[in-house]
Amino acid sequence: MTKALLIVNPSSGGEEAKKYEDQATEKLHSLFDEVIVKHTEEAGDAIDFAKEAAQEKIDSVFAMGGDGTVNEAISGLAEEEFRPNFGFFPLGTVNDLARALSLPLDPEEAIANLDLTRTKSLDVGKLNDQYFMNVVAIGTIPESINDVDVEDKTKFGKLAYFISGIKNVIGTESYDFELTIDGEAQAVTSTTIIIGLTNSVGGFEQLLSDAQVDDGKMHLLYLKDESLLDTVKSLPDLLTGVKETTDNVGYVTFTKGTIAVKEKTLGTNVDGDEGPELPIDVAVLPGHLTVYAGEAND
Repeated sequence: MTKALLIVNPSSGGEEAKKYEDQATEKLHSLFDEVIVKHTEEAGDAIDFAKEAAQEKIDSVFAMGGDGTVNEAISGLAEEEFRPNFGFFPLGTVNDLARALSLPLDPEEAIANLDLTRTKSLDVGKLNDQYFMNVVAIGTIPESINDVDVEDKTKFGKLAYFISGIKNVIGTESYDFELTIDGEAQAVTSTTIIIGLTNSVGGFEQLLSDAQVDDGKMHLLYLKDESLLDTVKSLPDLLTGVKETTDNVGYVTFTKGTIAVKEKTLGTNVDGDEGPELPIDVAVLPGHLTVYAGEAND
């Protein structure tokens, strides 16, 4: 018998969540002999549900929700020796991993298009004792993203993050970072550091245009900005996509590193949610999960 678990965040997708849940359950019943549905009620529930499913050796785990729900489900699977195949139906504001996997952003279309023969290996990032599947952001703009109001997220979508960043960039503060990248130490002065596993960051799908979900690398970029003018100069590079170091941005690929900041207290944003303060240790777990992907990844 084949068995699947569907983890649903009922607060994602507004009043439509129940309708999508029914559609997803029906679809999964057509593909698996048994389908279990569990609802999250508080932070950490999806981690626990996914971990239990892995320990019970369930064939596949699916998540229905935003990037936070997907992050939790992946985190629950990541530590386990047996890791079920993973799939998800996006209901969130940004849905970066869905974009990177070419999954439809419309929930009904994503459910209808689910094909168990279409799989892809997925790199998973580890940050201290937690996991990420898309991005770690550090600095002035990420700090402002942590402050985005939930109502604004609902009202403006990914534009809310951009608006918040612009509001805060006027008071931009540069930080003196100490990086150790694959064993090599370097000092960087910047307002913002981004570590990505996929090409899509905050809904902008070409920011790290060379990043692939299965390339076994983390992609780090930082702005070379010690002033507002420097920050403005970096924008064209960010909009066209960063593939190499330029006069305005730094770029490096790596597999393991440490990031610290001198004489400051500075937090992180991990897959769209507030993360731990610096210093942090990061590493990539290559091809750690098998995920159900979209048609472009055939």
